[in-house]
Amino acid sequence: MSKLGTEEAEQIIRQYSDMIYRIAVHNLGNIADAEDILQDVCISLLTKCPKQRDPEHLKAWLIRVTINKCNSLHRLAWRRRSESLEDYTHLEAPEQSEIIEEIRQLPKDYRNIIYLYYYESYTIAEIAKILGKNPNTVSSYLQRARKKLKALLTEGEDSHVS
Repeated sequence: MSKLGTEEAEQIIRQYSDMIYRIAVHNLGNIADAEDILQDVCISLLTKCPKQRDPEHLKAWLIRVTINKCNSLHRLAWRRRSESLEDYTHLEAPEQSEIIEEIRQLPKDYRNIIYLYYYESYTIAEIAKILGKNPNTVSSYLQRARKKLKALLTEGEDSHVS
């Protein structure tokens, strides 16, 4: 790991903070926790910045750190027993809110792959590298996630018709 200068750190944080925040909200569904994750990722950037800082590698590193920190937060005992008291403030356009809510119902691995594929425009190979999974596994998860999401969305449409 190499030392990161203040100006370089500020530029990286400015460039990627929205993405980190969106991934955290997407994973946690709680704004306060997402803000904590953003802060933790910024600290990791300052203390554990990768030597290789080309934009593609750095963005993948930040995504991986963000997802790992979200997973760690989920494992905390107090977190499992607590409920959010605030209503979720949507980051997306109103017409997308239903889709985002349905995506949140998917298992965590599926959610992350759907998010990285559709919202961050990564390829299956890139997602596999970021998440440390086999590309075939990512492809299978993506297919399964699409099927589950389609079922959830058509189920939701049926309930609105009744």
